[in-house]
Amino acid sequence: MALDQLLLEVLACPEDKGPLIYFADEDRLYNPRLHRSYAVRDDIPVMLVDEATTVDEAEHSRLMAKAESDGLGSTMATGPST
Repeated sequence: MALDQLLLEVLACPEDKGPLIYFADEDRLYNPRLHRSYAVRDDIPVMLVDEATTVDEAEHSRLMAKAESDGLGSTMATGPST
């Protein structure tokens, strides 16, 4: 099950307070500015900086290409897609 759309409209990175990209098929939220990935476990986003995973450049490129090809936008209703 995917995260609720209303939740996605208000979710922000706990570190820089910016929008995230939601990859439902990978159960993760991604901050492309900080190259940080947050897990989604049992449909609950784990938004703890200490539990975030740092993403290397190759993985960042893959995620950004996937977001673009899948037409994924960012969280936060007014936030730009990055």
